[in-house]
Amino acid sequence: MTSASTSERFTGTERYVATDDLKLAVNAALALQRPLLIKGEPGTGKTMLAEEVAAALNRPLLQWHIKSTTKAHQGLYEYDAVSRLRDSQLGDEKVRDIGNYIVKGTLWEAFEANEPSVVLIDEIDKADIEFPNDLLRELDRMEFHVYETRQTVQAKHRPLIIITSNNEKDLPDAFLRRCFFHYISFPDRATMQEIVAVHYPNIKEDVLRAALDTFFALREAPGLKKKPSTSEFLDWLRLLLNEALSATDISSTTGDLPVMAGALLKNEQDLTLLQRLAAMTRVSQRR
Repeated sequence: MTSASTSERFTGTERYVATDDLKLAVNAALALQRPLLIKGEPGTGKTMLAEEVAAALNRPLLQWHIKSTTKAHQGLYEYDAVSRLRDSQLGDEKVRDIGNYIVKGTLWEAFEANEPSVVLIDEIDKADIEFPNDLLRELDRMEFHVYETRQTVQAKHRPLIIITSNNEKDLPDAFLRRCFFHYISFPDRATMQEIVAVHYPNIKEDVLRAALDTFFALREAPGLKKKPSTSEFLDWLRLLLNEALSATDISSTTGDLPVMAGALLKNEQDLTLLQRLAAMTRVSQRR
């Protein structure tokens, strides 16, 4: 197995606004040859980071999106016993080679690739608690054994593994020790302006100011079950621009809610809460 050049560095891309701390985290993972564990609120660009790192380093990106039913061995390979049984009943000759029924997983593809890759293990906290521990040996040694064919698969090149988590459950300490960790903090106003400039470079200053005022005031509302994310803010901006709304239109509210609030608030409890807070504010102002 060969390691990536130590001269490889991530300096960000034109499409992705990465803070200095985030760039340092990516480069630390490259230097230490450890998985990079990224946590943060949903919608803060964790998945997109892997895409942009792969593009910036000119590496292929292999993605493994985790579900609640995902098992660790699926990232290595799966043995399709059902297909083999069916083929044996049909008298197919290929049943003699069990290798025909081994389905390669994302990590196998990365291990046998002829060039270093970036592997995204997305939303690892969706899986059961044993999932991370079941991958410890393979991520440490960069090899695994295929019991059905009695072969050992070793990585030709060590991939950069980026693991994302929405922090829905704690990850095992043994797994955390093997990762370089970074938490993507929610963008402040200045960083959000940089992000908007990437996506909507021609937006009017007064429109952006009104949208930012409304958005950050909404995030600061006490008791929200789900605060609107960066991706939801960008979607909301797109709607505002499509409707050619002015700064005054954005600053005004309909029924105590921001215009097109459905792009920002995603459950009825938060909608009701915001209306109640606005009503309480009006009452207090009359006194």
